[in-house]
Amino acid sequence: MPSDLDPGSTIFFTLTIDGESLGAFNGCEGLASTVEVEQYQEGGNNGFVWQLPTRVTFSTIRLTRPLTPDTSKVAAWISSVTTGVTRPTAQISALRADGSEVARWGLIDVLPVSWQGPSLDPANPGVATEVLEIAHHGFTD
Repeated sequence: MPSDLDPGSTIFFTLTIDGESLGAFNGCEGLASTVEVEQYQEGGNNGFVWQLPTRVTFSTIRLTRPLTPDTSKVAAWISSVTTGVTRPTAQISALRADGSEVARWGLIDVLPVSWQGPSLDPANPGVATEVLEIAHHGFTD
């Protein structure tokens, strides 16, 4: 019998940009960072090579969901980029089906880089989905 805090329960994600919710998403990919490493071979030290951190890079994040009324909020955010780029902070929260929070990620300097709307094909009766891809400059506390 699963407990109330079962980590295997259904998870969904919410995206908030500067405190304004853009709705819930079913999928979230790309919450990742990579530390680039420079190798330094110290003279006289044959036991190992120093691994020195240089730069941290962050992958883009892809959020997917079925088409909802919140799609207009995403479209408005993307349209605002044409009038001048501001890079707000964002927050992605992973929630259980009952709305309780599993985890939260704060993002610095967020920018929408791609949006893909649904394929509206009457021959394909699948769920109409959208994909939002965002870039950022790192995680906050």
